[in-house]
Amino acid sequence: MTTQPYQGDPSPSVKVLSSIQSGDMYNMTQFTMCCHQATHIDAPLHFDEDGSNIASLKLSPFYGKCTVVTIDGVLTGEDMEELLPHCRKRLILHGNGKAYLSSSAAQVIAESGLILIGTDAVSIAAPFDEMRTHLELARANVAVLENLYLNGVEDGVYTLCAFPIKLSELEAAPCRAVLVDEGKGL
Repeated sequence: MTTQPYQGDPSPSVKVLSSIQSGDMYNMTQFTMCCHQATHIDAPLHFDEDGSNIASLKLSPFYGKCTVVTIDGVLTGEDMEELLPHCRKRLILHGNGKAYLSSSAAQVIAESGLILIGTDAVSIAAPFDEMRTHLELARANVAVLENLYLNGVEDGVYTLCAFPIKLSELEAAPCRAVLVDEGKGL
């Protein structure tokens, strides 16, 4: 399964550098992609010039118990106030690519103690409010996990493992996000 690039971002590309089939001793491939392609983590630097880069983020928000909740559309601050008391410190929004936060929802999250928010949409922020939503989360050190592949994932509590690739000085990095259902294993 491949995901479509965010509108305006470059598409990933693959270039074969050497190939056993072509007579070379080994296979080697060059892979190029935008840091925001597929499942990825935004660092505060993405929308805040003084924010932390991806390599300097603590890893603890990216591993631990999380709550997966199905929603559709843009969550408001009022929606978050109702939802958060039923969630772990990590929250994943499952909305078939249409689960977003408004800036008021981000404000509530910033004050709540939540340490990670994720979505299966290409961005955590509604298209009309990208900057304010991202800045609110970044300034509260809430980790942002975007473009998750959640087909077949039911609402509930899981263990999340989604460490970013350590790319120095960059604003984002791809990751492989895994949800472990303790009752079923990997």
